[in-house]
Amino acid sequence: MLRSSDDLEAKVIEIGFLPFFHNSVKGFSIQEMVDPRLWFSDEEGPWEWKGPVIRNMNCAYGKLFNGKAGYVSLEWLPDFANYRRAFRPVDSVVSDFPSGVTEKMILEAVRAHESLLSKELKDLCVLTVSRRRKTFDLIDAIEPVPAVKRNRRGSLEPALTRLQMSTRIVIADFEYSISRSGELYGWGIARYTTPEALYGDDFLSVCEGRTPEESYDRIMTHLRSVFPAVTDLSLRKLID
Repeated sequence: MLRSSDDLEAKVIEIGFLPFFHNSVKGFSIQEMVDPRLWFSDEEGPWEWKGPVIRNMNCAYGKLFNGKAGYVSLEWLPDFANYRRAFRPVDSVVSDFPSGVTEKMILEAVRAHESLLSKELKDLCVLTVSRRRKTFDLIDAIEPVPAVKRNRRGSLEPALTRLQMSTRIVIADFEYSISRSGELYGWGIARYTTPEALYGDDFLSVCEGRTPEESYDRIMTHLRSVFPAVTDLSLRKLID
């Protein structure tokens, strides 16, 4: 039973993968592992644990499983990315109307600034990005970017979800509004970045010379050992 952020982080590191919600593998989610009293309560629970776990730099977080949130340990992230990126190319064609924003535009904006809050990303995707930040800090504020405004409407979520599913973008932290009394409140706002910016340009180096298919086989072999009674079909639904 998960009762703290330390418990959660340890479980991700132990298994390598941990979805947030119910999925094709019964019992394999934070939702099913956490003390039910902490799911929605006045006490800190899995929603509040996300930031501390991410900041410890042992687990990547984002919408990584069937378009829903979850964690992957840094031990398994390279193979996961090596496989996912090979079969989920970045789309440069507008697929989300009426926003007119492509996955490529979002990825280029995040790379140019190295990290962006979701609301900043939305603003920048209706603007022309023209300057790159030189350093990356999780708590840095984004510098204003000279730009030419365009009229676009709609949500970036579908494209953002696909970029997370392809492991090209992850969530670097969650930032909260601050009340006049100095207290944090509300839902955390996601700060997006790339695994390269967060974990280093060479985070994929351990997979050098390894094909995406070999990475997939490594992941499946590992998960079969963890869940020997689960069918390959159920595991593939989680990993694909």
